[in-house]
Amino acid sequence: MIRYVDEFRRKGPARAMLRRIEDVAPRDCVSIMEICGTHTHSISKYGIRGAVPTGIRLLSGPGCPVCVTAQADINRIVEFSRRNPSVVIATFGDMLRVPGTFSSLEKERAEGADIRVVYSPLDALEMARRDPAKEVVFYSVGFETTAPTVAATVIKARREGIRNFSVLSLHKLTPPAMKALLDSGDVNIDGFICPGHVTTVIGAGAYGFIAKDYGAPCVVAGFEPLDALYGLYMLLLQLRDGRAEIEIEYARVVTWEGNKRAQEVMYEVFERADSRWRGLGEIACSGLRIRGEFSHFDAEKRFDMGYVDCDDDQAGCSCGEVIKGLVAPSECTLFATACTPETPMGPCMVSSEGTCAAYYRYERI
Repeated sequence: MIRYVDEFRRKGPARAMLRRIEDVAPRDCVSIMEICGTHTHSISKYGIRGAVPTGIRLLSGPGCPVCVTAQADINRIVEFSRRNPSVVIATFGDMLRVPGTFSSLEKERAEGADIRVVYSPLDALEMARRDPAKEVVFYSVGFETTAPTVAATVIKARREGIRNFSVLSLHKLTPPAMKALLDSGDVNIDGFICPGHVTTVIGAGAYGFIAKDYGAPCVVAGFEPLDALYGLYMLLLQLRDGRAEIEIEYARVVTWEGNKRAQEVMYEVFERADSRWRGLGEIACSGLRIRGEFSHFDAEKRFDMGYVDCDDDQAGCSCGEVIKGLVAPSECTLFATACTPETPMGPCMVSSEGTCAAYYRYERI
């Protein structure tokens, strides 16, 4: 891994960009936060955190949808699977291994619950289509990137008259979480590297209030290592010049307005609602719930999903603090000892987009 990282740094474009970053690096320490799990893994994989000047602190924020799902929401789907063994629960693979307080979906599946991994909500809809006698609940977790696809699936289910399909929506919206981080004052954030895929949908203009109301510059960057470096360079230029603007490095994909059609589909089915985030607590208008006209496809309305309040993290687990950028994974006492990808204590180690997983794989040494 060290040899691989060194090879990247020796390449001409990377070496030149690192020199440009050194030229504009401020004398005082600055903290830059990325809000995307793919950025987190790119920064870790290519050794960017260790390559930039020591005064530049790169923080990993709430960019993993699996990681920010509240423990109470994990617990209630686990309990639901126990109480309703005949209902098919379909979800993405990462969600199976996230530990609840007393169990996980993976453990419940081993005990006989009908829990299936899918790669798309359309796979869950196909299960319902093939077996009309079975109720299929799609356990839907994600940011604005995946919400339009889920919404389109619900529209398709209504159009085809498929009545045994419903969605438990735990979708989250990115800009309200960024606002909550700044309002909390728990961690100093001088600028944001904004997520490319999310912004493809919502548009760079969605972050305008971050620059206007908080004076924090934002750059929407792509996911290649050079994208991340150039996005960081653009942020440092803004900080050097005393500017707070929304800029797009990922212009080959991202626009100011975003994907209008995807937004229309998303808000045809969903509406904004308050939502609880791991580590951040309840954030106003930060989630998506299914609108009343699609209530037949809302698992919250179709079933008693239950809700039991609980702490977000297991004893000793620092996932909540990692998500907020308060600590690095290596500062958690469980990291790489009790908590590993084989024996995860929290979702940050489970998910392929989790910060702890990135540190374990690329920065442990």
